[in-house]
Amino acid sequence: MPTPATSLQPPRPSTRLAIRPAIRRATRLATFAWAVALCAAAALPLAVRAQPAALPLDSIKLPPGFTIELLARVPNARQMALGPRAGGGHVLYVGSMGEGKVHALELDAAGKPGPLHVLARGLNQPVGVAFRDGHLYVSAVSRILRLERIGERLAQPPQPQVLRDDLPTDRSHGWKFIAFGPDGWLYVPVGAPCNICEPAPDRYAAILRMSADGAKLETFARGVRNTVGFDWHPQTHELWFTDNGRDMLGDDVPPDELNHAPRAGLHFGYPYCHAGVLPDPEYGARRGTPGGACKDFIAPAQLLGAHVAALGLRFYTGSMFPAEWRGRVFIAEHGSWNRSRKVGYRITTVKLDGAKGVAYEPFASGWLQGESAWGRPADVLVAPDGALLVSDDAAGAIYRISHRPAR
Repeated sequence: MPTPATSLQPPRPSTRLAIRPAIRRATRLATFAWAVALCAAAALPLAVRAQPAALPLDSIKLPPGFTIELLARVPNARQMALGPRAGGGHVLYVGSMGEGKVHALELDAAGKPGPLHVLARGLNQPVGVAFRDGHLYVSAVSRILRLERIGERLAQPPQPQVLRDDLPTDRSHGWKFIAFGPDGWLYVPVGAPCNICEPAPDRYAAILRMSADGAKLETFARGVRNTVGFDWHPQTHELWFTDNGRDMLGDDVPPDELNHAPRAGLHFGYPYCHAGVLPDPEYGARRGTPGGACKDFIAPAQLLGAHVAALGLRFYTGSMFPAEWRGRVFIAEHGSWNRSRKVGYRITTVKLDGAKGVAYEPFASGWLQGESAWGRPADVLVAPDGALLVSDDAAGAIYRISHRPAR
């Protein structure tokens, strides 16, 4: 059985009161400093983006009985989606960010990798991919595209069809993780175009959903700063999603979040309240008296580490892993970019009890060695055989984590 990691626990209530004066002091230069730092981070080549010739997978720490292997090298790999392969097996579709490409990796019936295809290139941050009814859907900031009958046309892919091109064009938090829900709608988030601001609530900081043909678009959830990962509970079919907390309030606040949206129309706090308990020093007062701003919003189901950049999320629905891991939420923590000491760069899990998290624990770590990161997990996906696939956009890799029972 996994043991709880005390270092992952959220701040205690007594700590929250102590940090509020520091939060107010830090806010004066927050907007300017965040913009300068983010522009610098985008403009300069980070060492973590380098793709090493050989990946040090022996540095990855896993629970007993688990192993990790390299499935394939896929440049700048982000969100993953599976579809059937002509003649048997599956196709793993993989989005990217700065690379601007969408890839397809053929997997045979045993899950072994075959040819890697480029399905589209020159797109604007095509992070998100979703497969449904033979078609591949791709997010590209302001556009949602569709590649029709893609499984039979990998070698000669069709031109992407534009379903919508009226989403915001902002590149800040403009990249999108997308997925089809149990209701048949495609869920499309739009992040806040800033670190902290008060944007139009039905256009930014929201999770939208659209019909599969793109004709209908509506707002599902509001007050979501930047979600880059979500999934539906396999029994209740309710939405769960990660959300990245704001920057420039210090190393340890606010936490990233795991949220639960059992129905449409809920508001999760941004920009007025963070982590369910911390009124924003600038915008919190706009929701009434200071300290009362959080009562109007849905609190997180689980607080995650501050600045870990929680991205891809999936429920484990396979049968390969031992029983204690089944039904857990697996989260790819991409890793911090502006914290004084780096955190994240790992896979974590959240064990649920109803609508609340009861354990937040590391599952796979080792991409971060001291203050140097050789990889950054971006997404997780349960493979048909029950293994866990992990994409890494920094190392340009897809990993396969499997479990073998002790003999």
